[in-house]
Amino acid sequence: MFKRHTISFKNAFRGLIWALKTQPNYKIHLFLSLISIGTGFWLKISYTEFLIIVFLITVGLVIETINTSIEAASDAIDTKIREDIRITKDVSAAAMLIYAIGATIIALMIFVPKIMKI
Repeated sequence: MFKRHTISFKNAFRGLIWALKTQPNYKIHLFLSLISIGTGFWLKISYTEFLIIVFLITVGLVIETINTSIEAASDAIDTKIREDIRITKDVSAAAMLIYAIGATIIALMIFVPKIMKI
């Protein structure tokens, strides 16, 4: 049983490494995440605000991972332009877009008032 979990962990880690190496959006997300964390330290945001920022970063990476897996699976089915696959990929990307807009609004609600005090 432990071996099965070890294999699952290795597979998940391999998927994460693949995404980090091949997906530009992952790199952008991580870059913006580091900026957010650095800005949080600089502005001395509260513990609760840091929890929110870390939560936003984590959920964003999860959604990006799901979006990436849907795109990869869709490409494995057929690389030709097909309406059903295009819709699948577009809706998956829309989920990330919706999340990114909401996360940006929340981050601005945390950071802007503190920046305005400077």
